Amino acid sequence: MHILVLNPGSSSIKFSLFADEQPDPRSLYEGELDGIATTSPKLEFRDAAGKDLSPALGEVKAATMEDAIATVERAIGLADLPPPDAVGYRIVHPGATLRGHQRITPEVLTELHAAVAFAPLHDPAAIEIVEEMMRRLPSLPHFACFDTVFHETMPEESFVYPLPTALRAQGVRRYGFHGLSCESIVAQLRAAPGLPFPQSLLIAHLGSGCSITACIDGKSVDTTMGLTPTGGVVMGTRPGDLDPGLILYLLRQPNATIDSVEAMLNHESGLKALGGASDMRELRKSADSPAALALCIFEQSLVKTIAGLAALYCPNALVFTGGIGEHDARTRAAIAGGLWAFGAELEFAANELNAKGLRKISEEDSSIALYVVPAEEDLMIARHVASLARG
Repeated sequence: MHILVLNPGSSSIKFSLFADEQPDPRSLYEGELDGIATTSPKLEFRDAAGKDLSPALGEVKAATMEDAIATVERAIGLADLPPPDAVGYRIVHPGATLRGHQRITPEVLTELHAAVAFAPLHDPAAIEIVEEMMRRLPSLPHFACFDTVFHETMPEESFVYPLPTALRAQGVRRYGFHGLSCESIVAQLRAAPGLPFPQSLLIAHLGSGCSITACIDGKSVDTTMGLTPTGGVVMGTRPGDLDPGLILYLLRQPNATIDSVEAMLNHESGLKALGGASDMRELRKSADSPAALALCIFEQSLVKTIAGLAALYCPNALVFTGGIGEHDARTRAAIAGGLWAFGAELEFAANELNAKGLRKISEEDSSIALYVVPAEEDLMIARHVASLARG
């Protein structure tokens, strides 16, 4: 069986094909179409050996999401590539009623449309891609893999909000996100030869979106994102946690609407609002004081949050993952320095290396082992789809 994995963003589609083999699905190719609805879309498409497959597609069209989906369909339909037998999608939020990864039915699609209110930045594009791909590939089974499922093990004290019962009955609670990433980290740590599996683990997924998750025995017990992926620590274009009274203040401003405030919180806040850019690489290159302040606020937000979770859960290890977590040594150094009171000791030469794969970046006598581990969300989706399809 060949499994097509689609990982949609608001302006991008990542896609990959896996062969369902034992003990693990094997990647055959992966691609990403970025810059959808812009004047300069970019397609990266390579097979497992690294060969560039994009020239065979000619002109890349992505003026609309429908154009982008058609481009992806052309890519996966190249004559020398095996056709998919099943399709799996990363869906950020399942809404209040869906639990667990599952096959997409008309009933599931109805629930996904209802879930848009929980994740307006992520779910609409994902649903559009799901529906269009189901139309284009009607004979295949399609499966939704949710970013929240990993956090379904959290105890009540970690997910219940101190709000009236009627609201909680509507599904207002902490859901947590980046679950597929966290699950992949746990799987890689378990499989690493000679590495003691950390009984208490913190995972810092740092990218355009950022979250910190606490795990005990590999299961989520606490996390920073809440009802939506807007909460928690400071992010690229999102502010993280705010005083609820500030939201009321924003809504009372002249000409303010729910949509305008929502757009500001999702697209115009965070590092972008503070430093003029949401990309960490641009901020690091800038000598402007706003960029320096943005980085200080970002790092303090992370240190304060990770230290709080460390005080609660006494972690044996801290993992950095995501685009910033994997590639920005200065962010990792700032966090490790902020955890000195917990006995974290960074091995500076190891931290500066730009190596691939799982690697340790702490001193041997560090009380908290520090690791960099790549997120393997697509592989986790392929695993779940293979299991669901066989079932």
